[in-house]
Amino acid sequence: MAPYAISNAKIITQATRTRRIFALLSSFLFLVALVFLILVEIGNLNARHPVLPSIYFIKLDLSNIIPRSVPNSRLINSIARTLGVHDFYQVGLWNFCEGYGEDITACSKPRKLFWFNPVEILLNELLAGATIALPSNITDALTLVRIASKWMFVLFLTGTCLTVPSAILAPLAIYTRWASLPLTILTFLTALSTTAATIIASAMFLIFRKAIQSAADTINIGAEIGIKMFVFMWIASGAAILGWLIQLGGCCCCASARDVKTGRRRGRRKAYPPFGTDSGAGATGTVEKSRVRRRRLSGSG
Repeated sequence: MAPYAISNAKIITQATRTRRIFALLSSFLFLVALVFLILVEIGNLNARHPVLPSIYFIKLDLSNIIPRSVPNSRLINSIARTLGVHDFYQVGLWNFCEGYGEDITACSKPRKLFWFNPVEILLNELLAGATIALPSNITDALTLVRIASKWMFVLFLTGTCLTVPSAILAPLAIYTRWASLPLTILTFLTALSTTAATIIASAMFLIFRKAIQSAADTINIGAEIGIKMFVFMWIASGAAILGWLIQLGGCCCCASARDVKTGRRRGRRKAYPPFGTDSGAGATGTVEKSRVRRRRLSGSG
């Protein structure tokens, strides 16, 4: 029986090769999603890091906040800079960074449920008694930013946490299709939270940029979307969705190890040697026994 047992183990592995490939691919996709979600989480956190400052949602350019059409605009812009207005502000998930020219001078402390409020930030940095007035369409957009930012923060954090068990547990689908159901639910929640956060972030900052650009005649603020951040978000969402679809398909497709052992499904045909060979005896023993039992039952009836 020992040779047959070894043959059975090898044949079961070969018969479930397709399911094994897809289960491991699903796990790999969630690892990819985790890596890019971590980059989204830590983007813009450290001003001295060579890479992180380039990962942001949106960057506001206030170096020429007064339009050139206004008389003495250069003088007024220099005065604004003297009062404390920085050349640019860029927004991450936990904080914002500011600087002059191309150099970041400082980043705010990370805060949970952070949302970018340029009015509050500018008023805190201006000299005492100085004020700044923004157009109504920008202030209206800030209301949207405040609400959406909190949802975005929670969903990104939830998606990051759920990708860890999704990546670890995904290979369990190799052994039984019963594992695919809870895994499908888990991976669905992972894909849902990640994709929802990505959609909210994309819509929110695109609307915010459009609101700023529409007020160019009143106040000259440049708005630049962070390409790296957007690419990272959508790669994470795409990987999570594909990983979930693979787990969903595993509920009904591809034979599991348990299916092959019980004879419910044979899996890959190439895994089975021809009947009559030594290696084939162990593989077909269970099937032949079930056939004999059926014949006996039908004969007795």
